[in-house]
Amino acid sequence: MAAKPRILNNNKDMIWSLVPLLLLCVFVAMVSGNCSVGLSGGSGDDKVPAYDIDSGLKADARSLAFPIRLPATPNDWKPNSGTTTALENTSVSNSGYITSNGVYIQLSQTDATEDSLVGSLAGDERLLGAGTREVGGSSWVVYAKPDGGRTVWVTDLGDVRIGLMSNKGKEEDFTTLATATLAASPLPGPGTGPQVLPTK
Repeated sequence: MAAKPRILNNNKDMIWSLVPLLLLCVFVAMVSGNCSVGLSGGSGDDKVPAYDIDSGLKADARSLAFPIRLPATPNDWKPNSGTTTALENTSVSNSGYITSNGVYIQLSQTDATEDSLVGSLAGDERLLGAGTREVGGSSWVVYAKPDGGRTVWVTDLGDVRIGLMSNKGKEEDFTTLATATLAASPLPGPGTGPQVLPTK
């Protein structure tokens, strides 16, 4: 049978010629381990990238002018990200965690104002005041969407504002991170004043 003249080819012919190629690409990606099929992942999922939270926060403590705390989070939580971003005329130290239930929650530490921190954590969302929580010996102001979704907790410790943010985190996730953060002593650095060296 003679091949169809090129002039008679249409979009349908092109799509059908691409289907085998797409199937081959999907097969290769799945075999190589670069693609996985699943609906959720917890902190124990090997696909969740690990982040050296100790080194990251200690580096922030050495370079930023406000106190930085390194919370002792539960063993089944996995730190997965860390950044330092600009806000007002200062910086924000951000650390991300994946909880045992696969929920992302972020810890932010800064000496910027509470309003600026909340605006930064809210992103494009419109958050409203949703009361306060007494956790870790400090009062946390809660901001949330009325219809659910992103939630932000902020506490003011005088020399630093600490914010927690999650889109799907539950009350216990916020409470756990808030308690662990305030239980931690500030790391050595400019934000904790001059360091006293031990005498020999």
